[in-house]
Amino acid sequence: MTKKTIIIIFFSLAVIYIGGLTLAVMDFSKPVAPGDKLSVVASFYPLAFFAEQIGGDKANVISLTPARTEPHDYEPTARDLGRIKNSRMLILNGGGLEAWADQIRQNLNLTGTVIVIAGEGLANLPAAEKDQRAIDPHVWLSPVLAEKMADKIAQGFLRIDPVNKVYYLSRAQTLKNQLADLNKEFRQELSACSEKNIITSHAAFSYLVAAYGLNQVPITGLSPEAELSPRQLAEMVKFAKANKVKFIFFENLISPKLAETIADEIGAETLTLNPLEGLSDQDTGQGKNYFTEMRNNLTNLKRALLCR
Repeated sequence: MTKKTIIIIFFSLAVIYIGGLTLAVMDFSKPVAPGDKLSVVASFYPLAFFAEQIGGDKANVISLTPARTEPHDYEPTARDLGRIKNSRMLILNGGGLEAWADQIRQNLNLTGTVIVIAGEGLANLPAAEKDQRAIDPHVWLSPVLAEKMADKIAQGFLRIDPVNKVYYLSRAQTLKNQLADLNKEFRQELSACSEKNIITSHAAFSYLVAAYGLNQVPITGLSPEAELSPRQLAEMVKFAKANKVKFIFFENLISPKLAETIADEIGAETLTLNPLEGLSDQDTGQGKNYFTEMRNNLTNLKRALLCR
């Protein structure tokens, strides 16, 4: 046997050995060892919050989109990609929110990471975007649809850790009960309002207004950073005056300039309507979460719509 042949055999065995180690590391079908936490990655805040409520102390949940950052525009970093590939479950919203999702899903085909599209089959309301028709992905802003998202996330936990099925289903039911209570509050509090129109910074609230019989008039489309032409601005001001709109809603993560411009033009006030796309550590440290911010939204809606 020649020296060259020996070297080739050595390297072949090394490749096989290393490949075996890689497969062993990526074998996500193995049961979770006692005390270990499941690594779960969510694309942005509300999905991470729902996953935390369901996974409890059995999961370590990471939200990819940094706080105070628009998930519409966020691109995963190399570190994010590593977290995704090493996770047991990746939770996406779908509906076009994560522009990077298709490429990620193709790259994960050879790993054992379970992918959950929490908004799959739920995102179906159209929205205008740069003179084209698109689908509004903001399904989490409807408590009714958020319950369905919770079901999908719970099923993802059952796939990666079926041994703890009862635990996940119990926590998912608690979350769904809380969402049902939230829906009841919105339905009751918004049932007797003098106004129905809300002017919002961008078209993020289609599912919320559809659930409670309101009408959203967005200043811009799905992209919160879109520019507004002078003609569009004039039309928005004309609509606000004709409908005697007293409040213009802006959002936490984008500049309130446009909302303030229209408000100044018609003598209206501005109020916050939070699309719940991201909360900072300071926010969560102050006890803020999906439910507190949704109830703040309800308070501001009641004020703007002159609800009794």
